Amino acid sequence: MSGVRNPAGAMVAVISDSPNGPRYLLLHNAETTDEGDWAWGSPSGCLEPGETIAECAARELFEETGIRAEPLPVITDDVDWAVFRLRIPWGTPVSLNPLEHKGFEWVTLATARQRCRPERQRLSFESAVAAIEGSG
Repeated sequence: MSGVRNPAGAMVAVISDSPNGPRYLLLHNAETTDEGDWAWGSPSGCLEPGETIAECAARELFEETGIRAEPLPVITDDVDWAVFRLRIPWGTPVSLNPLEHKGFEWVTLATARQRCRPERQRLSFESAVAAIEGSG
């Protein structure tokens, strides 16, 4: 056995340049209260049999937001969860699956950092932010 394993799933940090500066897309989980762990987060989900991790990221992005795109991978130390990033035009429509999410918001980086919990989720988000900021 090689010791190398595939990630269990992927998350996609989505950014858009609003007239008031950069905003990050956060989705509100339909099964949680208004605040707390796992209440808010970026589009994400588990790898399905036969798909690549990039296909997983694109599929989850579409299933959870209605946005069709090919997010860019982010290199992280996390072997369990793959992180992707995507910059989209301001005003791109977001269409939620009500069984998964009860709302979404475009928030500042500071707000996103506060809402992305637990720590594991915040660290994945931070990896994507670093890649986004490094790409200009």
